[in-house]
Amino acid sequence: MELNDLYRDVILDHNRRPRNFGVLTPADASVEGYNPLCGDRLTVQVRMAGEEIVDIRFEGQGCAISTASASLMTEAVKGKTRADALVLFDKVHSLLTDDAALGDELGKLAALSGVREFPARVKCASLCWHTLVSALKSRDPQHAAAVSTE
Repeated sequence: MELNDLYRDVILDHNRRPRNFGVLTPADASVEGYNPLCGDRLTVQVRMAGEEIVDIRFEGQGCAISTASASLMTEAVKGKTRADALVLFDKVHSLLTDDAALGDELGKLAALSGVREFPARVKCASLCWHTLVSALKSRDPQHAAAVSTE
């Protein structure tokens, strides 16, 4: 099996059976993300214990890339600190927008690398990540509680 086939299978699996999908109650932060270009809309909810993300869920409607990316993201950040999740955001953003060779470093998240070949889909894959960052920063009164990928 070629790497591209493996990556496609990971995306399809996470779209068909998204992990951590549903409402998280109680949640320390809940932020809605919206991509007006394609209509993807999701809410990311996090529960923190100090600086650790102890639980995370997402809900909403989106395309296969959006749903798979959110599912992969929740698996990747659960149990990480806020700081580690923000560093991971930067790495995934580079994976989606640059030709950075981060695949080995990112594990299953490397499956998102093929998205950069379709610039219109980058926003689909990054919506949940931008929403997560907003949720992690939402305790800051200077920070908005909604995200758009316009």
